[in-house]
Amino acid sequence: MNLRTLMQTGPAKAIELFAKLSETSDGAVKTREKLFTELKAELELHASLEEQHLFPVLRRNAETKELVADAIRDNKELRAKLAELEALPKNDESFPERLKDLQKTFRQHARDDKRELLPAVQRALSEEQVQNVAEKMEAGLAEAEQAKQDEAEERRAKARQEREEAEFLARQAELRVEQSQAAERRTREAARQVAGAALAPVQAATETARQATRLAAGAAEATNNIARRAPARASASASALTDMFLWPWMGALQSMQQAGSAVAARGPSGMEEVIPLGEEVLEVSKRTENRGTARIRRFAVETQAEEQVTLQSEKVVVERRRPVSDKVTGEILTEMTVEVIETAEVPVVEKRLRLREEIVVRTERTQQVETVQATVRRDEVEIQQPGRKRGGQQLRSVAAEG
Repeated sequence: MNLRTLMQTGPAKAIELFAKLSETSDGAVKTREKLFTELKAELELHASLEEQHLFPVLRRNAETKELVADAIRDNKELRAKLAELEALPKNDESFPERLKDLQKTFRQHARDDKRELLPAVQRALSEEQVQNVAEKMEAGLAEAEQAKQDEAEERRAKARQEREEAEFLARQAELRVEQSQAAERRTREAARQVAGAALAPVQAATETARQATRLAAGAAEATNNIARRAPARASASASALTDMFLWPWMGALQSMQQAGSAVAARGPSGMEEVIPLGEEVLEVSKRTENRGTARIRRFAVETQAEEQVTLQSEKVVVERRRPVSDKVTGEILTEMTVEVIETAEVPVVEKRLRLREEIVVRTERTQQVETVQATVRRDEVEIQQPGRKRGGQQLRSVAAEG
Protein backbone atom coordinates (compact mmCIF):
# COMPACT_ATOMS: atom_id res chain seq x y z
CA MET A 1 0.00 0.00 0.00
CA ASN A 2 1.51 3.36 -1.06
CA LEU A 3 1.52 6.58 0.93
CA ARG A 4 -1.30 8.21 -1.04
CA THR A 5 -3.62 5.26 -0.45
CA LEU A 6 -2.78 5.23 3.25
CA MET A 7 -3.49 8.92 3.70
CA GLN A 8 -6.79 8.64 1.83
CA THR A 9 -8.03 5.57 3.72
CA GLY A 10 -8.47 7.46 6.99
CA PRO A 11 -10.50 10.34 5.48
CA ALA A 12 -12.77 7.89 3.65
CA LYS A 13 -13.67 6.09 6.87
CA ALA A 14 -14.13 9.38 8.70
CA ILE A 15 -16.43 10.75 5.97
CA GLU A 16 -18.59 7.61 6.28
CA LEU A 17 -18.82 8.04 10.06
CA PHE A 18 -19.69 11.75 9.64
CA ALA A 19 -22.56 10.78 7.33
CA LYS A 20 -23.92 8.21 9.81
CA LEU A 21 -23.70 10.69 12.68
CA SER A 22 -25.54 13.35 10.71
CA GLU A 23 -28.47 10.97 10.13
CA THR A 24 -29.03 10.27 13.84
CA SER A 25 -31.74 12.03 15.83
CA ASP A 26 -31.52 13.65 19.26
CA GLY A 27 -33.21 10.64 20.81
CA ALA A 28 -30.56 8.16 19.59
CA VAL A 29 -28.06 9.04 22.31
CA LYS A 30 -26.43 5.60 22.52
CA THR A 31 -25.97 5.42 18.76
CA ARG A 32 -24.44 8.89 18.67
CA GLU A 33 -22.04 8.06 21.48
CA LYS A 34 -20.92 4.87 19.74
CA LEU A 35 -20.45 6.52 16.34
CA PHE A 36 -18.69 9.53 17.84
CA THR A 37 -16.27 7.25 19.71
CA GLU A 38 -15.40 5.50 16.45
CA LEU A 39 -15.00 8.85 14.65
CA LYS A 40 -12.75 10.25 17.36
CA ALA A 41 -10.56 7.12 17.31
CA GLU A 42 -10.27 7.31 13.50
CA LEU A 43 -9.30 11.00 13.46
CA GLU A 44 -6.85 10.56 16.34
CA LEU A 45 -5.23 7.59 14.58
CA HIS A 46 -4.85 9.50 11.32
CA ALA A 47 -3.28 12.50 13.04
CA SER A 48 -1.00 10.37 15.22
CA LEU A 49 0.36 8.38 12.29
CA GLU A 50 1.21 11.58 10.44
CA GLU A 51 2.95 13.10 13.49
CA GLN A 52 4.91 9.93 14.33
CA HIS A 53 6.11 8.78 10.91
CA LEU A 54 5.63 11.52 8.27
CA PHE A 55 6.31 14.84 9.98
CA PRO A 56 9.80 13.92 11.33
CA VAL A 57 10.93 13.09 7.78
CA LEU A 58 9.41 16.31 6.40
CA ARG A 59 11.12 18.45 9.06
CA ARG A 60 14.53 17.34 7.81
CA ASN A 61 13.76 18.61 4.32
CA ALA A 62 13.93 22.35 3.67
CA GLU A 63 11.21 22.28 1.02
CA THR A 64 8.62 20.61 3.27
CA LYS A 65 9.64 22.06 6.63
CA GLU A 66 7.08 24.89 6.54
CA LEU A 67 4.25 22.50 5.63
CA VAL A 68 4.78 20.56 8.86
CA ALA A 69 3.96 23.57 11.05
CA ASP A 70 0.69 24.18 9.18
CA ALA A 71 -0.26 20.50 9.39
CA ILE A 72 0.43 20.37 13.14
CA ARG A 73 -1.67 23.51 13.63
CA ASP A 74 -4.53 21.90 11.69
CA ASN A 75 -4.28 18.78 13.86
CA LYS A 76 -4.44 20.87 17.05
CA GLU A 77 -7.53 22.67 15.79
CA LEU A 78 -9.15 19.35 14.89
CA ARG A 79 -8.39 17.89 18.34
CA ALA A 80 -9.76 20.98 20.09
CA LYS A 81 -13.08 20.76 18.27
CA LEU A 82 -13.19 17.02 18.94
CA ALA A 83 -12.76 17.67 22.67
CA GLU A 84 -15.54 20.29 22.65
CA LEU A 85 -17.90 17.94 20.84
CA GLU A 86 -17.00 15.08 23.16
CA ALA A 87 -17.87 17.13 26.25
CA LEU A 88 -21.17 18.24 24.72
CA PRO A 89 -24.23 16.05 25.57
CA LYS A 90 -25.12 13.99 22.53
CA ASN A 91 -28.79 15.00 22.74
CA ASP A 92 -27.97 18.71 22.87
CA GLU A 93 -29.67 20.87 20.24
CA SER A 94 -26.34 22.36 19.14
CA PHE A 95 -24.73 18.95 18.50
CA PRO A 96 -25.61 18.81 14.75
CA GLU A 97 -24.19 22.31 14.15
CA ARG A 98 -20.99 21.52 16.07
CA LEU A 99 -20.68 18.29 14.10
CA LYS A 100 -21.00 20.18 10.80
CA ASP A 101 -18.29 22.59 11.94
CA LEU A 102 -15.98 19.68 12.81
CA GLN A 103 -16.70 18.03 9.47
CA LYS A 104 -15.91 21.28 7.62
CA THR A 105 -12.56 21.57 9.42
CA PHE A 106 -11.71 17.94 8.67
CA ARG A 107 -12.55 18.30 4.98
CA GLN A 108 -10.34 21.37 4.70
CA HIS A 109 -7.53 19.45 6.41
CA ALA A 110 -7.97 16.53 4.00
CA ARG A 111 -7.94 18.89 0.96
CA ASP A 112 -4.71 20.52 2.18
CA ASP A 113 -3.08 17.11 2.55
CA LYS A 114 -4.18 16.07 -0.92
CA ARG A 115 -3.31 19.33 -2.75
CA GLU A 116 -0.21 20.50 -0.88
CA LEU A 117 1.29 17.94 1.45
CA LEU A 118 1.28 14.85 -0.75
CA PRO A 119 2.68 16.56 -3.90
CA ALA A 120 5.42 18.19 -1.79
CA VAL A 121 6.29 14.83 -0.21
CA GLN A 122 6.56 13.15 -3.61
CA ARG A 123 8.76 15.96 -4.94
CA ALA A 124 11.05 16.33 -1.94
CA LEU A 125 11.47 12.73 -0.79
CA SER A 126 12.94 9.80 -2.62
CA GLU A 127 10.92 6.72 -3.44
CA GLU A 128 12.77 4.82 -0.73
CA GLN A 129 11.89 7.41 1.90
CA VAL A 130 8.26 7.51 0.79
CA GLN A 131 8.07 3.71 0.87
CA ASN A 132 9.67 3.63 4.33
CA VAL A 133 7.10 6.12 5.66
CA ALA A 134 4.28 4.14 4.03
CA GLU A 135 5.47 0.88 5.62
CA LYS A 136 5.66 2.47 9.06
CA MET A 137 2.18 4.00 8.75
CA GLU A 138 0.78 0.68 7.47
CA ALA A 139 2.34 -1.11 10.44
CA GLY A 140 0.77 1.48 12.75
CA LEU A 141 -2.63 0.91 11.13
CA ALA A 142 -2.27 -2.86 11.51
CA GLU A 143 -1.27 -2.48 15.14
CA ALA A 144 -4.25 -0.21 15.84
CA GLU A 145 -6.59 -2.62 14.09
CA GLN A 146 -5.17 -5.53 16.09
CA ALA A 147 -5.59 -3.56 19.32
CA LYS A 148 -9.19 -2.81 18.35
CA GLN A 149 -9.85 -6.51 17.67
CA ASP A 150 -8.20 -7.51 20.96
CA GLU A 151 -10.35 -4.99 22.82
CA ALA A 152 -13.50 -6.28 21.12
CA GLU A 153 -12.55 -9.87 21.92
CA GLU A 154 -11.88 -8.91 25.53
CA ARG A 155 -15.30 -7.25 25.74
CA ARG A 156 -16.95 -10.33 24.26
CA ALA A 157 -15.07 -12.61 26.66
CA LYS A 158 -16.06 -10.41 29.60
CA ALA A 159 -19.68 -10.36 28.50
CA ARG A 160 -19.62 -14.13 28.04
CA GLN A 161 -18.09 -14.58 31.50
CA GLU A 162 -20.70 -12.28 33.07
CA ARG A 163 -23.46 -14.19 31.29
CA GLU A 164 -22.09 -17.53 32.49
CA GLU A 165 -21.74 -16.20 36.03
CA ALA A 166 -25.32 -14.92 35.93
CA GLU A 167 -26.55 -18.30 34.67
CA PHE A 168 -24.53 -20.07 37.37
CA LEU A 169 -25.92 -17.83 40.10
CA ALA A 170 -29.44 -18.32 38.79
CA ARG A 171 -28.95 -22.08 38.81
CA GLN A 172 -27.53 -21.95 42.34
CA ALA A 173 -30.54 -19.93 43.45
CA GLU A 174 -32.87 -22.51 41.89
CA LEU A 175 -30.98 -25.32 43.64
CA ARG A 176 -31.17 -23.49 46.97
CA VAL A 177 -34.91 -23.02 46.52
CA GLU A 178 -35.36 -26.69 45.65
CA GLN A 179 -33.23 -27.77 48.64
CA SER A 180 -35.17 -25.44 50.91
CA GLN A 181 -38.46 -26.87 49.68
CA ALA A 182 -37.20 -30.44 50.14
CA ALA A 183 -35.97 -29.62 53.65
CA GLU A 184 -39.31 -28.01 54.46
CA ARG A 185 -41.13 -31.12 53.24
CA ARG A 186 -38.89 -33.36 55.35
CA THR A 187 -39.42 -31.13 58.38
CA ARG A 188 -43.20 -31.24 57.98
CA GLU A 189 -43.13 -35.03 57.58
CA ALA A 190 -40.94 -35.44 60.67
CA ALA A 191 -43.22 -33.10 62.64
CA ARG A 192 -46.25 -35.15 61.60
CA GLN A 193 -44.55 -38.37 62.65
CA VAL A 194 -43.46 -36.94 66.00
CA ALA A 195 -46.93 -35.50 66.64
CA GLY A 196 -48.54 -38.82 65.77
CA ALA A 197 -46.18 -40.72 68.05
CA ALA A 198 -46.78 -38.26 70.90
CA LEU A 199 -50.55 -38.31 70.54
CA ALA A 200 -50.89 -42.09 70.34
CA PRO A 201 -50.44 -42.75 74.13
CA VAL A 202 -52.67 -39.81 75.00
CA GLN A 203 -55.41 -41.06 72.69
CA ALA A 204 -55.10 -44.58 74.11
CA ALA A 205 -55.27 -43.27 77.69
CA THR A 206 -58.23 -41.10 76.84
CA GLU A 207 -60.09 -44.01 75.28
CA THR A 208 -59.26 -46.21 78.30
CA ALA A 209 -60.51 -43.59 80.73
CA ARG A 210 -63.67 -43.13 78.65
CA GLN A 211 -64.43 -46.86 78.69
CA ALA A 212 -63.61 -47.13 82.40
CA THR A 213 -65.99 -44.26 83.11
CA ARG A 214 -68.75 -45.98 81.18
CA LEU A 215 -68.12 -49.24 83.07
CA ALA A 216 -68.05 -47.47 86.44
CA ALA A 217 -71.33 -45.73 85.67
CA GLY A 218 -72.87 -49.04 84.74
CA ALA A 219 -71.54 -50.60 87.92
CA ALA A 220 -72.89 -47.76 90.04
CA GLU A 221 -76.32 -48.08 88.47
CA ALA A 222 -76.34 -51.81 89.09
CA THR A 223 -75.28 -51.23 92.68
CA ASN A 224 -78.11 -48.78 93.24
CA ASN A 225 -80.59 -51.30 91.90
CA ILE A 226 -79.28 -54.00 94.21
CA ALA A 227 -79.28 -51.62 97.17
CA ARG A 228 -82.89 -50.81 96.57
CA ARG A 229 -83.77 -54.54 96.44
CA ALA A 230 -81.55 -55.82 99.30
CA PRO A 231 -80.04 -53.13 101.51
CA ALA A 232 -78.18 -55.62 103.67
CA ARG A 233 -76.17 -56.97 100.76
CA ALA A 234 -75.66 -53.57 99.01
CA SER A 235 -72.11 -52.97 100.09
CA ALA A 236 -70.84 -56.43 99.17
CA SER A 237 -72.69 -56.53 95.86
CA ALA A 238 -71.47 -53.07 94.88
CA SER A 239 -67.89 -54.05 95.57
CA ALA A 240 -68.27 -57.27 93.61
CA LEU A 241 -69.85 -55.56 90.63
CA THR A 242 -67.28 -52.82 90.63
CA ASP A 243 -64.44 -55.34 90.64
CA MET A 244 -66.15 -57.30 87.89
CA PHE A 245 -66.52 -54.34 85.55
CA LEU A 246 -63.23 -52.59 86.31
CA TRP A 247 -61.03 -55.66 86.52
CA PRO A 248 -60.11 -55.79 82.76
CA TRP A 249 -58.87 -52.18 82.91
CA MET A 250 -57.04 -52.25 86.23
CA GLY A 251 -53.85 -53.62 84.73
CA ALA A 252 -53.65 -50.88 82.13
CA LEU A 253 -54.42 -48.14 84.66
CA GLN A 254 -51.85 -49.48 87.10
CA SER A 255 -49.25 -49.71 84.32
CA MET A 256 -49.92 -46.08 83.34
CA GLN A 257 -49.68 -44.99 86.98
CA GLN A 258 -46.44 -46.95 87.45
CA ALA A 259 -44.97 -45.50 84.24
CA GLY A 260 -45.91 -41.97 85.33
CA SER A 261 -44.47 -42.49 88.78
CA ALA A 262 -41.31 -44.01 87.31
CA VAL A 263 -40.80 -41.03 85.03
CA ALA A 264 -41.49 -38.61 87.85
CA ALA A 265 -39.28 -40.43 90.29
CA ARG A 266 -36.36 -40.92 87.92
CA GLY A 267 -33.32 -39.46 89.60
CA PRO A 268 -29.67 -39.07 88.75
CA SER A 269 -29.17 -42.84 88.66
CA GLY A 270 -31.80 -43.27 85.95
CA MET A 271 -31.00 -40.24 83.73
CA GLU A 272 -30.89 -40.79 80.00
CA GLU A 273 -29.36 -38.74 77.24
CA VAL A 274 -30.72 -39.15 73.76
CA ILE A 275 -28.36 -38.63 70.82
CA PRO A 276 -30.37 -38.24 67.60
CA LEU A 277 -28.87 -39.79 64.51
CA GLY A 278 -30.05 -38.36 61.21
CA GLU A 279 -29.40 -38.97 57.58
CA GLU A 280 -30.02 -37.28 54.29
CA VAL A 281 -32.55 -38.88 51.99
CA LEU A 282 -32.31 -38.30 48.26
CA GLU A 283 -35.55 -36.78 47.00
CA VAL A 284 -35.82 -36.14 43.28
CA SER A 285 -38.57 -33.83 42.14
CA LYS A 286 -39.60 -32.89 38.64
CA ARG A 287 -40.27 -29.66 36.83
CA THR A 288 -41.54 -29.02 33.36
CA GLU A 289 -39.35 -27.08 30.92
CA ASN A 290 -40.46 -25.39 27.74
CA ARG A 291 -38.66 -27.15 24.86
CA GLY A 292 -40.13 -25.00 22.11
CA THR A 293 -43.48 -24.11 20.57
CA ALA A 294 -44.98 -25.76 17.52
CA ARG A 295 -47.10 -23.34 15.51
CA ILE A 296 -49.69 -24.55 13.03
CA ARG A 297 -51.10 -21.61 11.08
CA ARG A 298 -54.14 -21.95 8.88
CA PHE A 299 -54.49 -19.51 6.01
CA ALA A 300 -56.49 -19.31 2.83
CA VAL A 301 -54.97 -19.44 -0.66
CA GLU A 302 -56.62 -18.76 -3.98
CA THR A 303 -56.36 -21.21 -6.87
CA GLN A 304 -58.00 -21.36 -10.27
CA ALA A 305 -60.75 -24.01 -10.52
CA GLU A 306 -62.68 -24.96 -13.65
CA GLU A 307 -65.76 -27.05 -14.42
CA GLN A 308 -67.34 -27.94 -17.76
CA VAL A 309 -71.07 -27.25 -18.14
CA THR A 310 -73.39 -27.83 -21.15
CA LEU A 311 -75.47 -24.79 -22.01
CA GLN A 312 -78.58 -24.77 -24.19
CA SER A 313 -80.04 -21.87 -26.14
CA GLU A 314 -83.16 -21.34 -28.21
CA LYS A 315 -83.33 -18.81 -30.99
CA VAL A 316 -86.07 -17.88 -33.40
CA VAL A 317 -85.67 -19.17 -36.93
CA VAL A 318 -87.90 -17.62 -39.64
CA GLU A 319 -88.05 -19.31 -43.00
CA ARG A 320 -90.31 -19.20 -46.00
CA ARG A 321 -91.64 -22.36 -47.72
CA ARG A 322 -94.22 -23.26 -50.35
CA PRO A 323 -97.46 -24.60 -48.87
CA VAL A 324 -98.41 -28.13 -49.49
CA SER A 325 -101.84 -27.05 -50.64
CA ASP A 326 -103.26 -23.70 -51.67
CA LYS A 327 -106.42 -24.29 -49.68
CA VAL A 328 -106.98 -21.61 -47.04
CA THR A 329 -107.29 -23.19 -43.62
CA GLY A 330 -107.16 -20.12 -41.40
CA GLU A 331 -107.81 -16.45 -41.24
CA ILE A 332 -105.87 -14.42 -43.79
CA LEU A 333 -105.70 -10.90 -45.06
CA THR A 334 -105.80 -9.50 -41.50
CA GLU A 335 -103.08 -7.98 -39.32
CA MET A 336 -101.40 -10.49 -37.02
CA THR A 337 -98.44 -10.33 -34.66
CA VAL A 338 -96.64 -13.37 -33.29
CA GLU A 339 -94.05 -13.08 -30.51
CA VAL A 340 -91.58 -15.86 -29.85
CA ILE A 341 -89.06 -15.63 -26.98
CA GLU A 342 -85.47 -16.65 -27.51
CA THR A 343 -83.75 -18.26 -24.52
CA ALA A 344 -80.18 -19.14 -23.67
CA GLU A 345 -78.61 -20.79 -20.64
CA VAL A 346 -75.74 -18.97 -18.95
CA PRO A 347 -73.48 -20.41 -16.26
CA VAL A 348 -74.23 -19.37 -12.70
CA VAL A 349 -71.24 -19.63 -10.38
CA GLU A 350 -71.85 -20.44 -6.74
CA LYS A 351 -69.47 -21.53 -4.04
CA ARG A 352 -70.13 -23.80 -1.13
CA LEU A 353 -67.89 -24.87 1.69
CA ARG A 354 -66.99 -28.47 2.28
CA LEU A 355 -64.56 -30.17 4.64
CA ARG A 356 -61.50 -31.26 2.70
CA GLU A 357 -59.37 -32.79 5.46
CA GLU A 358 -58.58 -32.42 9.14
CA ILE A 359 -55.33 -31.57 10.84
CA VAL A 360 -55.10 -33.19 14.26
CA VAL A 361 -52.74 -31.47 16.70
CA ARG A 362 -52.02 -33.31 19.90
CA THR A 363 -49.20 -33.99 22.29
CA GLU A 364 -47.87 -37.45 22.97
CA ARG A 365 -46.42 -38.20 26.37
CA THR A 366 -43.62 -40.69 26.74
CA GLN A 367 -41.95 -41.88 29.88
CA GLN A 368 -38.37 -42.73 30.52
CA VAL A 369 -36.62 -43.84 33.65
CA GLU A 370 -33.54 -41.81 34.47
CA THR A 371 -31.21 -42.66 37.31
CA VAL A 372 -30.25 -39.62 39.37
CA GLN A 373 -27.16 -39.99 41.52
CA ALA A 374 -26.12 -37.69 44.33
CA THR A 375 -24.09 -37.88 47.50
CA VAL A 376 -26.05 -37.97 50.76
CA ARG A 377 -24.82 -37.86 54.33
CA ARG A 378 -25.88 -39.70 57.46
CA ASP A 379 -24.91 -39.69 61.11
CA GLU A 380 -23.00 -42.58 62.64
CA VAL A 381 -21.90 -43.08 66.22
CA GLU A 382 -18.69 -44.55 67.51
CA ILE A 383 -19.00 -46.22 70.92
CA GLN A 384 -15.88 -46.59 73.03
CA GLN A 385 -16.52 -48.76 76.08
CA PRO A 386 -14.49 -48.21 79.25
CA GLY A 387 -12.59 -50.98 81.00
CA ARG A 388 -10.71 -52.03 77.90
CA LYS A 389 -7.01 -51.82 77.34
CA ARG A 390 -5.87 -48.93 75.22
CA GLY A 391 -4.32 -51.21 72.66
CA GLY A 392 -7.38 -53.43 72.41
CA GLN A 393 -10.36 -51.14 73.05
CA GLN A 394 -13.53 -52.36 71.42
CA LEU A 395 -15.08 -49.87 69.03
CA ARG A 396 -18.50 -50.33 67.50
CA SER A 397 -20.02 -48.26 64.70
CA VAL A 398 -23.80 -48.04 64.81
CA ALA A 399 -25.61 -46.62 61.80
CA ALA A 400 -28.93 -44.84 62.18
CA GLU A 401 -31.78 -46.81 60.70
CA GLY A 402 -33.84 -44.85 58.15
